[in-house]
Amino acid sequence: MPVEDKESEIIKMARRKIIAGNWKMNMTPSEAVALIEKLKPLTATDKADVVFCVPAIDIIPAVEAVKGSNIEIGAENMYFEEKGAYTGEISPAMLTDAGVKYVIIGHSERREYFAETDETVNKKVLKAFEHDLTPIICCGESLTQREQGITIDWIRQQIKIAFLNVTAEQAKKAVIAYEPIWAIGTGKVATTEQAQEVCAAIRVCISEIYDAATAEAIRIQYGGSVSAASAPELFAQPDIDGGLVGGASLKEDFGSIVNY
Repeated sequence: MPVEDKESEIIKMARRKIIAGNWKMNMTPSEAVALIEKLKPLTATDKADVVFCVPAIDIIPAVEAVKGSNIEIGAENMYFEEKGAYTGEISPAMLTDAGVKYVIIGHSERREYFAETDETVNKKVLKAFEHDLTPIICCGESLTQREQGITIDWIRQQIKIAFLNVTAEQAKKAVIAYEPIWAIGTGKVATTEQAQEVCAAIRVCISEIYDAATAEAIRIQYGGSVSAASAPELFAQPDIDGGLVGGASLKEDFGSIVNY
């Protein structure tokens, strides 16, 4: 086996699974703490990174609640400016000061309901890295785009713009979440083959932007109605490094997904 192939295989084996819950607009601060206390023993593992991405108002009590556990707290969004007259927004410095480690960027719901674009996603990714936040960069296609056969082209465009001016060293630390929009909150799950095909294409795209080593280092999640039943087969795929979990992250089933 050539040296480059050996190095690639070592990196692939070293990719640590990451299971992140996206709570969306659910859970008051007191409810968040209660849920965390219930989930802590169910998600205890040293074999994967576990992240709860919670509403902004829940961040501080959530950070306190997970202390002493293996769980990290992430945010569901952030703005790309340091400070200023941006009513209702939250800055990266606010997140890091509160103890946040991860931030979801470019979720399809943010794109659909709040007019986020590939360009604003890129600005947020760059700002996240400036503050040592790990971005969970979302991409995904609509049902129409899949039916028209442009899924891979669409995803490649999202990825290429998201990573504009991002260095290879930064890219290696990023997390990409592939979420087919037609499978988010619908109960529909992409087949294992569909999910693996797109995640593999994302890795190829990253290798074209950077190099093979960067592509093998980056972690790619699948999201879209992930359940305890679907997780084992999905996460066993060579290019799927965990999941971004929506509704199931608010239930005890999340423990089964983490410990698949």
